[in-house]
Amino acid sequence: MSLGLTLAILGGALAVLMAGIGSAIGIGLAGQAASGVMSEDPSKFGSMLLLSALPGTQGIYGFLSGFLVILKVGLIGGEVVSPTVQQGLQIMFACFPIAFTGLISGIHQGKVCASGVYMVAKQPKEVTKPMVLAALVETYAVLGLLATVLILNGISI
Repeated sequence: MSLGLTLAILGGALAVLMAGIGSAIGIGLAGQAASGVMSEDPSKFGSMLLLSALPGTQGIYGFLSGFLVILKVGLIGGEVVSPTVQQGLQIMFACFPIAFTGLISGIHQGKVCASGVYMVAKQPKEVTKPMVLAALVETYAVLGLLATVLILNGISI
């Protein structure tokens, strides 16, 4: 395996890993808050589930980016290419936008969702307001994904 291919795979792995960590922490924060609320009122499960699941999207974005790298280098459904070190570095750095925005926004979206859970506990009809606030944090993960996809598409091997 060439160094270029190793660097490309490392970039894809970092995208999956870091965005996944952000999602796991975010879901954990929101889920803990939701569990506390549901221990007193189990009927709020539906709205708690929505708020708890929102931070999970960053992990999906990271996985999608990692999958795009795998396709680009031909590890699935194609002939494995051997990128140069420079191309491998380009692919690795192309994965950084979603890796970092996924990590940070997943954690912060979890915090926003946890606060939203407490709001919905007291005002059950207000579930859309915390979801909108959480979506604002999500915007930056979407921009990180978009940047990664555009940069990856611009790299020729």
